[in-house]
Amino acid sequence: MGQRTVIPFGPQHPVLPEPVHLDLVLEDERVVDAIPQIGFIHRGLEKLVEKRDYQRYVYVAERICGICSFGHSFGYSRAIEALMNIEVPERAQHLRIIWHELSRMHSHMLWLGLAADAFGFESLFMHTWRLRERILEIFERTAGGRVILSVCTPGGVFSDIENTELRAICDILATMRVEYDQICATFFEDSSVRSRLVGVGVLSQETAREFGTVGPFARASGLAIDGRMTDTDAYSKLVAFEPILSNDGDCYARCWCRAQEVRQSIDIINEMVDKIPQGEVRAEVKGNPAEGAEAFARMEQPRGEAFYYVKGNGTKYLERFRVRTPTAANIPGMVAAIRGCDLADVPNIILTIDPCISCTER
Repeated sequence: MGQRTVIPFGPQHPVLPEPVHLDLVLEDERVVDAIPQIGFIHRGLEKLVEKRDYQRYVYVAERICGICSFGHSFGYSRAIEALMNIEVPERAQHLRIIWHELSRMHSHMLWLGLAADAFGFESLFMHTWRLRERILEIFERTAGGRVILSVCTPGGVFSDIENTELRAICDILATMRVEYDQICATFFEDSSVRSRLVGVGVLSQETAREFGTVGPFARASGLAIDGRMTDTDAYSKLVAFEPILSNDGDCYARCWCRAQEVRQSIDIINEMVDKIPQGEVRAEVKGNPAEGAEAFARMEQPRGEAFYYVKGNGTKYLERFRVRTPTAANIPGMVAAIRGCDLADVPNIILTIDPCISCTER
């Protein structure tokens, strides 16, 4: 065994978009262990349920993470609906799925651009983000915001999307798909990209299962888990699809899974637009959650499954709100993937779990 050195990695680093800190234990240039430390940006969001009533708190919940903002307001709203037995109009369910899949595309394309930047492919980064801009323009046209949408609420959604606008969105996505396929060809056929990703940060299916990984990080290791498949309130009733899987478990596989999920999201949106019924988009919500009443909801966010727990106390303020986010579940698997890699590959491996420290430190 060679001499071991412990070096700090992060939270400030030119490659990392998130303030994650690791103590890396090295033997020469090989990482033998990684010790994560979190807590730099804890914001106390779960405590705010005592100061914001359960309907207004949806604006706080969507700020758990900016990139997954709609997904968090969606998950929180579903937890409140389960707590108070609220029936959501069918049109609102379709609209929620459309916005959520657009958010998935936005998140994955943002990540693909950051991944390209991390391994030094600046032009690929710029082209990916240029294409992602069209998703943000759709958000602005349909919800008024580009990142924080503030359109989902307990009982449904605040605003409708006209059927003609929905068709226009499908036309935009069809045009995007042609350009997106060209970008993907560079991601998965360019030799310089493959040299940085193939065989790097391998996480076996057994290890991924043992550490409870979720999302594309788990599916890239062959785990057929996707919260949308077991969603009893929305997805499973309205959409039929299979999760995107790879058995390689390396950085390349994780990149490939996210890229394919963007295409899958386009298909889901097209299906929702074809099936969307007419009707109301918001059910009336009255009263307060009963004292001691508890409920939870599970949502497949872009980064993986999130879990939302709420507890009422008979007032308009919740007794308790708790959320377990996908990054919190994926950090142990990330540490396992880093062990044994070269120091130069650490940034790429961290990025391939698509970390969100804001989510992790509520």
